Amino acid sequence: MRTPATVLALVTAGGVAAALALPASAAPQAPPDRTGPPPVGHELPKVPVMTGGGGAVASVDPVASQVGIDVLRRGGNAADAAVATAAAVAAVEPYSSGIGGGGFFVHYDARSKKVTTIDGRETAPATFHEKVFLRSDGTPMDFNTVVNSGLSVGVPGTPATWEAALRSHGTMSLNRVLKPAEEIARKGFVVDETFHQDTLDNATRFALFPATAAIYLPGGSPVPVGGIQRNPDLAKAYRELRTHGTKALYTGRMGRDLVKEVRNPSTAPGVTVPKGQLTTADVAAYTVRRKAPTHSEHKGFDVYGMDTPSSGGIAVSQILNLLESFEQRTGRTVKELSEAEYLHWFSEASAMAFADRNRWVGDVPGVPTRELTSQAFADERACLFDPNRAQLRPIPFGSPDGSYAACSRGGTTRLPHDGQSTTSLTVADRWGDVVTYTLTIEQYGGSGIVVPGWGFLLNNELTDFNFAPLAPGVPDPNLPGPGKRPRSSMAPSIVLKGGKPYLTAGSPGGATIITTVAQVVAGVVDRGLPVGDAVAVPRLSSRNGTEEAEDAIFTTAIGAELRAKGHVLRQRPVIGNATAIRSLSPSRWTAAAEPVRRGGGSAMVVHPR
Repeated sequence: MRTPATVLALVTAGGVAAALALPASAAPQAPPDRTGPPPVGHELPKVPVMTGGGGAVASVDPVASQVGIDVLRRGGNAADAAVATAAAVAAVEPYSSGIGGGGFFVHYDARSKKVTTIDGRETAPATFHEKVFLRSDGTPMDFNTVVNSGLSVGVPGTPATWEAALRSHGTMSLNRVLKPAEEIARKGFVVDETFHQDTLDNATRFALFPATAAIYLPGGSPVPVGGIQRNPDLAKAYRELRTHGTKALYTGRMGRDLVKEVRNPSTAPGVTVPKGQLTTADVAAYTVRRKAPTHSEHKGFDVYGMDTPSSGGIAVSQILNLLESFEQRTGRTVKELSEAEYLHWFSEASAMAFADRNRWVGDVPGVPTRELTSQAFADERACLFDPNRAQLRPIPFGSPDGSYAACSRGGTTRLPHDGQSTTSLTVADRWGDVVTYTLTIEQYGGSGIVVPGWGFLLNNELTDFNFAPLAPGVPDPNLPGPGKRPRSSMAPSIVLKGGKPYLTAGSPGGATIITTVAQVVAGVVDRGLPVGDAVAVPRLSSRNGTEEAEDAIFTTAIGAELRAKGHVLRQRPVIGNATAIRSLSPSRWTAAAEPVRRGGGSAMVVHPR
């Protein structure tokens, strides 16, 4: 998301340039930086929708998307391009993802027509237990104190995910696909208003950690808009991974330095933060998990997503199933609804899905995934739905027990804490393979801790555990535990029609990821929107509490109609930052990214048409 707010040159695959006049930035502009090499990709514009052949990439940033397109153009496949794009995103948007984080990789193989997943979620130390985030009096520790500390850091899974994805699905080496990211980190990128503001928002906590401040607060303040952000230590880390493989992190010096920093964070004079519990044995023991994807059928489409420890695949399927159940109960279709009616339906479905997610989903044995994603369970839950009135929040959770007839009601749970950072990208190649990949370091800026000498931020993913049970007497599947992976809302999704790719989608945004991805899928499949419009429409996020609504809903007649139905809305300027790809034919794709949110994303194809 780094482009100068001036005149940019759009260079197409054929080499034709067209000038795009962008509005001048209101923020102070930095003078040209003549002290180092020119930044990477500073001339690339942000294009939210692009259609064509040869493969497609959609990400949050044009520099990263171009890296993926270059890999596809040079003969790489979707897995190769996805890893290269992810590494590049981590260089240009380091507050959302990177070497110090984790994520979920969902892959469709055109030859076998199978969807597979890689769980690269971060893991807790072997010493963790259910009360690790409780004070001596049994009350939860302060959330922000834990975030900005070594105690919040789990074993990173992203490098292992990259290696596993390339070994299982790729054609290129880790050495080759990480080289562009190394170059970006070394040469730098041009800071835009979004990155500058993100740095300002995190400046107080970044200042707690000298290694972080040295990179992102040089001279005590953020790099100004138009200036160049470089990170030679991150370039060194990428080179280490390229030349020595992921063992450099999991059993090598990079990992030893990571553990040292987590266990005894380097802080500014007079600052102390809680120490972490990671050991070199925890890091060396890390492995990715390969699990069957979640699967549900929706109006003739097959919807695939990520199973536990993610709740995303389960909840997205349940929301879509509930919309179908509401159609059956009312005799109306989602497509014929007004925007306010549709958002009422969507809100009710989302709130019910979150009630069930909070009760049943976590990194524990026996999660009833098959029942939670079944149409029969949705049909039973739909008995609570009133087309004219919102249910009181919190809605009771259901009983996914396989016996569905009467209208069952369980207890309720309070809402958990959810971070807002993350990034998501989607890729399709000329052979028909598809990847949707969501990765994160949790908060914007993660724990705030950079590993000295290596330039990457560490996650605060362990704060995704619930610090204490959400409701007295109700089992909580998302409490901390030894070697456990915290529940996630990441929801990389692939939709097939007739066994072939139809739509891929993903988004960052903490728990709003689920509602954002479900809205994109429902927008295309149920509402009949073009994929670019489905990504761009105003969003509402209903998570079984006060509902968040973007301005185009909150301040308009749509919001007034929702409030008249009993919805309690809270204004939120931006919800999600989605990417998606729609297959138009075996050789033609439309890639879509945000046109405005967080400065807009970047959609590209190899051969624009």
